[in-house]
Order: sequence, then structure tokens, then C-alpha cells
Amino acid sequence: MTKKKKIFWYTIIGLFFLMQIYPVNRPEIIADNPNDLLKNEDVPENISSMLRYACYDCHSNETIYPWYASIAPVKWIVYDHTENGREDLNFSDWNTLSKSDKIGVLDDISEEVTDEKMPLKFYPITHKGAKLSKDDRQAIADWTESFMEELF
Repeated sequence: MTKKKKIFWYTIIGLFFLMQIYPVNRPEIIADNPNDLLKNEDVPENISSMLRYACYDCHSNETIYPWYASIAPVKWIVYDHTENGREDLNFSDWNTLSKSDKIGVLDDISEEVTDEKMPLKFYPITHKGAKLSKDDRQAIADWTESFMEELF
């Protein structure tokens, strides 16, 4: 190997290790969430399961971080998506929402899922349980519609 190639590879390896020590705040995991949707509402088991596998990692305080979420630059992306997801919708805060906010959230869920915007396209690649079929998506949309009617 030439001297230039060695310098190149040492530089790449050095940068990789430097990236690992760059400080980034990991969104907190909270196991006890008394205001959580699934603890406070009678959500059908199939819907509950789909929400847990396809939504809860980014949209609750109960995130399960995979091993690779500790390695930069992947951790930066995962932590950012989790923070943004919780800001948009946090199922762990469900009972703190007003009735009209809950209806808005349910409407958004239905739209995002049926339009195949959620879960994000890359997410089911590494989270097999998050892959939603057309029937799954329709079941979630039907549930949100009936739940909105209950809230009225």
C-alpha cells in the first residue's frame, strides 16, 4: 500500500473514532408512562401491536434503541428522528391532550398511514415488525375513524 493510501485510511479511521466522541443527547427512555394511549384506552390488540412495532420507537417515551443507534453517524439520525417524532406525536402523553387535539392526532395518524408516509420508508428494513400491509394500514385507519366517533 502506498504512503498516500495509508494516510487516507488512517485519516478515515481517525475521523470515525472522533465522530464517536462527539456529544449528542440521546432522547430519554421512560418506562412508566401513566398518560400513555395504550394504558388508558381500550385499543384492540391487533392495532396496539401495530402501533408498538411501527410507531412507538419514534412516537413514545418507550423507545427501544437498536445496537447500531450507539454508533455515529447513525446515532445522530436515530436520535434526531426520535426527538422530531416525539415532538409531532408522543403516545406517552395521550391523556394530557384535549379532546379536539386527540381527534386531530387520530386524523393525522389515519392520513399518514394510508398515504404510506409512516412509518418512514427505511424503518421497516431494520424493524421487520414495522412493515404494514395495505390491510394493516386500512385497519389502523378504520380504528382511528371509530375512535374519533367515540370521542365525539
